[in-house]
Amino acid sequence: MKNVAITYEMEARGRGTVADALSGVAQPVWLTDLDAAGRAEALRQADAVLARTTRELRPSELGLLRGIKLLQFVTAGIDHVPLADVPDEVPVAGNGGAYAEPMAEHAMAMALAAAKRLPAEHAALARGEFNQFARNRMLAGGVCGILGFGGIGVAVARLARAFGMRVHAINRRGHSGEPTDWIGTPDRLDALLEAADLLVICTPLTPATVGLLGAAELARMKPDAILVNVARGEIVDEAALFAHLQAHPGFLACIDAWWVEPVRHGSFRVDHPFLALPNVIGSPHNSAAAIAASGTTGLRRALDNVKRALAGEAPQHLVAPGDRMM
Repeated sequence: MKNVAITYEMEARGRGTVADALSGVAQPVWLTDLDAAGRAEALRQADAVLARTTRELRPSELGLLRGIKLLQFVTAGIDHVPLADVPDEVPVAGNGGAYAEPMAEHAMAMALAAAKRLPAEHAALARGEFNQFARNRMLAGGVCGILGFGGIGVAVARLARAFGMRVHAINRRGHSGEPTDWIGTPDRLDALLEAADLLVICTPLTPATVGLLGAAELARMKPDAILVNVARGEIVDEAALFAHLQAHPGFLACIDAWWVEPVRHGSFRVDHPFLALPNVIGSPHNSAAAIAASGTTGLRRALDNVKRALAGEAPQHLVAPGDRMM
């Protein structure tokens, strides 16, 4: 029987999910149940490690990971996870697409709220204004541009098609098994931006995507486009987006992912007053926080990837050496 070391505490339900998912494949070992000597021995015996962040491991324990088949994180984006001291030979995987369905719903909810002017008209009603004949927009017939066509992007595409939108997408491969009306590689970003009525940013934060959308890229978009960011704030130049919103009042930005956030940076801060603008809708990066029917989907998807590695198969969502941000 193989061993999977788990670096963080789980309540009974989570432990039951782990035991069920690994049944007959591996034995889970919770480091939080052990003293220092027991933790070290568990890591020496581990075939894989499941973690939320490397900060759950003590500095002396990171070198004990050398022999494992996979360091699997339960979070989808791990750009904020310190990886510099993880041995180079250790395969590292994020939990890409783990929370795709709730994030896709959130993205489309923000897009619909923007298109239907819901926050603006709610505020008008509060002022006593009854704008029954103010025009709003339909998503049907428009182009949903998806920047980053992995698990989240695919889930967005399925909902967008249900609303009657055409789907244009970009991923590194330039192809996908999921139906699209157009798909390209990152060098075709201009084409995606020019076509999109709705642009949903789902791509991971990597050295290649930091500041990917600046003033020049935003200028290529339609003046009344809707931009939804459920990925990372740093993908969009903050000052450029604020200036673009001020100059183009018909352009709408729905921001779930911010530039400085509590989980990744210890606090929430914006350097420009986005929430004072009438063409901005904000949410506190909670697109993945929905209460799903099962409540354990993300954990099970991480464990499925662990089982692939233990079976000698290639794990999904591996982090390329050049993409290790910290």
